[in-house]
Amino acid sequence: MAFISRKALPRRTFLKGLGTMVALPYLDAMIPTTAFASSAPANPARLLCLEMVHGAAGCSPFGLTEHLWAPPTTGRAFDLSATSLSPLEPWRKYLTIVSNTDVRMAEAYKSEEIGGDHFRSSAVFLTQAHPTQTEGSDIFAGTSLDQMYAQRFGQATPIPSMQLCIEPLDRAGGCAYGYSCMYTDSISWSSPTEPLPMIRDPRVAFEQLFGTGGTAAERADRTRSTGSVLDWITGRVAQLNKQLGATDRRRMEQYLDNIREIERRIQQVEARNSSGEARELAGAPAGVPDSFGDHVKIMFDLQVLALQSDMTRVFSFKMGRDASARVYPDSGVATGFHPSSHHGNNPARVREFAEINRYHVSLLPYLLDKLKTTMDGDSPLLDKTTIVYGSPMSDSNTHNHRRCPLILLGGGHGLASGNQHLKAPDGTPMANAMLSLMHKLGMDDLNTFGDSTGEFTF
Repeated sequence: MAFISRKALPRRTFLKGLGTMVALPYLDAMIPTTAFASSAPANPARLLCLEMVHGAAGCSPFGLTEHLWAPPTTGRAFDLSATSLSPLEPWRKYLTIVSNTDVRMAEAYKSEEIGGDHFRSSAVFLTQAHPTQTEGSDIFAGTSLDQMYAQRFGQATPIPSMQLCIEPLDRAGGCAYGYSCMYTDSISWSSPTEPLPMIRDPRVAFEQLFGTGGTAAERADRTRSTGSVLDWITGRVAQLNKQLGATDRRRMEQYLDNIREIERRIQQVEARNSSGEARELAGAPAGVPDSFGDHVKIMFDLQVLALQSDMTRVFSFKMGRDASARVYPDSGVATGFHPSSHHGNNPARVREFAEINRYHVSLLPYLLDKLKTTMDGDSPLLDKTTIVYGSPMSDSNTHNHRRCPLILLGGGHGLASGNQHLKAPDGTPMANAMLSLMHKLGMDDLNTFGDSTGEFTF
């Protein structure tokens, strides 16, 4: 409890300049003006939903026997060392593994749907609904978990939700096996007929968060400048600092430094990619790093800043694209993603694919550390954030959707206790776990979700 004797700064305070609008992080100065007031902000949990396509090596017949994804022991005394989840060992306090759940809505329901798993799976991940096979405009899947949460708890923020991705999008026409590309290009659906566009370019995401003011010409001039969006609000920052205590001034300085550092990294990427030098990702926007790891980390940084400033509380992040042949040099594997996923259950090749899975998971601690070291009131953001990470496919070699990988991370206001491996009974839909998660997130009036058959006990 803290004694308050001054007028509180509104939570929705923005520092505005030419073509710039920067929301503030939660500050002590925003505590309501009462004789005694709690220093913790009252707001719902943040929700991050991350999809990695192509399943996991540990879901193959050989991988299951070697426990390359889920450890052999359930409960709390599990060993991650042999699994692709081993990079999360230091974070097991925040880790809940949910194994042995099925995503049957991604399976072929008719003979003409056979073979189209890659081109409908992403649409199923957060909707747990079977997409209508079409290459036209009559697409139909379901409303996704992230959007159900945003519609309920995201309307009080300037941006109800944001959708990010790493790989290129097609967005028009058919992809393969009679499926519209919109099914594979988005994991976020605001209704069964409305997939939401995903942002690949960090510059575009940055502008959405911090460059919403001014005219299009002013924003374009600022983008071409080597200066910072913060240059336009220095006077307002100085005025605000006069109203803040020492702790708030330090918090503001760190927050603005983080904005500038991310902006600087984006500018460096754009300068390099516009220099005429050969690129690994030919045709990608100038703001997109050629390095997968660099790209993911910038997107993670943007998510943390957005959550810190309460610009939005909901993100969906598509970290891969089905049938992508991208090579991940930092994984130590020289074979492309899709070719590696079709390993023929050969032990050596399965282990190679497991290394790619491990590399993808190894990027998550970067996000966890950022959330852990970013304060929201008296608590780290990580304690108020729920992260869903998984895939709607299991054994990519056979395009199987049984025993799919799924983990939860973060504190999420204590919604998941962490440090646990929960193995579902055979035949349990992943939708059961998602339904129970939504109940814990405050949507306890929902009776069903996708093909759910009941609750899942966390």
